[in-house]
Amino acid sequence: MRIAYLEDDMAQAELVTHWLKEAGHNCIHLASGREFMSLLRRDTFDILVLDWEVPDMNGYAVLEEVRASGNRTPVLFATQRDDESSIVGALSQGADDYMVKPTKQAELLARIAALGRRAGVSDMDDDTALTVGPWTVDRSRRQILLADEPVKLTDKDYELASYLFQNVGKLMSRAHLLEKVWGIMTPIESRTVDVHISRIRRSLQIRPEQGYRIKTVYQHGYRLEPIEE
Repeated sequence: MRIAYLEDDMAQAELVTHWLKEAGHNCIHLASGREFMSLLRRDTFDILVLDWEVPDMNGYAVLEEVRASGNRTPVLFATQRDDESSIVGALSQGADDYMVKPTKQAELLARIAALGRRAGVSDMDDDTALTVGPWTVDRSRRQILLADEPVKLTDKDYELASYLFQNVGKLMSRAHLLEKVWGIMTPIESRTVDVHISRIRRSLQIRPEQGYRIKTVYQHGYRLEPIEE
């Protein structure tokens, strides 16, 4: 999964980042609450991991702003604050899970995995067929059907469309899509995603008449969403 991590203790951050990367996740670490919020305004993630006591803007304030903005990304607090009022306050404000330091590797990875399952973060290698509106994603044959007719797609168009269909309603930044579909971990300036989005809109006829659209979110990315009647 793609994880954004807020922690100002550099030794702790290096250790946790190592654990997450070793488990196959991509982790982007920041030490400042305001820098973290700036990142979230231009990029998207599968999971957010927050410490409480960080410079500029503490983890609780970050959580408040994240939820106030309508961002529903799962949030795990990992902090030294173990009093009941802090735990209840964070969970009431919209945190999905809470663990008390010292952070234990196995527990952290288990909680991250559980949050991913609950949030429906999908595995692109799963062979189970998926139906969204008039489209069926047949992952065993790596093809997408529109009204039961297979549509001719390039490999990358298939992978991009498949990922969007697995994440209906979720905003995906260009960097997020470049990582998930192309395996590009370092953000780059590229029109690659835009070109492929345009192609799959046309090839798969993703338009309001079919009940769905791929919405372009200015300076951010894309979201496949149903059309409200």
